[in-house]
Amino acid sequence: MRISISFVAWLAAIAVTHAQPDPPTAEPEAAAASQREIALDNLLSERESVAALAKAIEEARKNGVSEQAVLEARFLYHVDQQEDAAIAAMLPDFIKQQAAFKLEDSAIFGVKEDWLAVTEYVKAIASLEKGDDAAFKTHITEAFWLSPRQASAFATHIDRMRLEERMREVKLDFTTRLTRLEGGDAVPLQDLIADKKAMLFHFWSPASTESAASMPDFIVTAKALITSDIPVASILPGEPPAILTEARTTLRPWGPNPPGAWLIDNTEAPLARDLRVQHLPLFVLISNEGRVLFNGDPSDAAFWEALLKIVPGISRPQAADDAR
Repeated sequence: MRISISFVAWLAAIAVTHAQPDPPTAEPEAAAASQREIALDNLLSERESVAALAKAIEEARKNGVSEQAVLEARFLYHVDQQEDAAIAAMLPDFIKQQAAFKLEDSAIFGVKEDWLAVTEYVKAIASLEKGDDAAFKTHITEAFWLSPRQASAFATHIDRMRLEERMREVKLDFTTRLTRLEGGDAVPLQDLIADKKAMLFHFWSPASTESAASMPDFIVTAKALITSDIPVASILPGEPPAILTEARTTLRPWGPNPPGAWLIDNTEAPLARDLRVQHLPLFVLISNEGRVLFNGDPSDAAFWEALLKIVPGISRPQAADDAR
């Protein structure tokens, strides 16, 4: 699941300037302080790779940067990289550091409550990764209590938990029939999934700029999945005729038969409602039993992790500027 950008913004809002003017010191001490600040700046701004971060940490420690600041820098790195699993794995370090926390050693926090809120946030993410909804609610509530201005950052993970709870209850009816975008008789979903292990729904609309921008990459992905025996159905929400015409125009560059089935959702009992489609484009991976295996953004690495459980060895195809 992706970390909300608002969380990064929240951190920026509460961050204190770590490069405070030092009191007059002897020249060697001033030089050491300067080197420490440079090492800390490099550490906090490192985003190239885990290896580069490790090198920056080594240099920071060599120049006297506190372990508190090192932990905060690691946390910022994984937040920026949108790596929930890595954040959850940091929980033992946060618990260990909690007893040794000193505000003067912090690189980004101005008050202890904000540090404690982040610690509770890490506990919440660790609970979410383990599927422990009750613990997640406890820790995310405590984090909000400690730092209410962080609420918008927490919302993404609360929405994720609620979506996963709802998706566990869904069992798709494959007798559902959808009309093809190009016209003709409605097709039952059973005819599309047939004897395959799973099926991908791609919800999209030409009215969504993100859908249009990602279409070349989607075409590449659809071809890769179909080659791996995972059928693909692109579903357009029930729209007025003008949108249907625009949809057909959008697909024209990929010829008369773009990969997969191109369908129009029901208006009376839309799949989008049952699957809680709230933004476009959206991927929903469905098992041959009608269960939801993934529901989220097409760029989410969790989609490919879910696919790997069905098709061992499958890998994400290289993105294409033009998949024609």
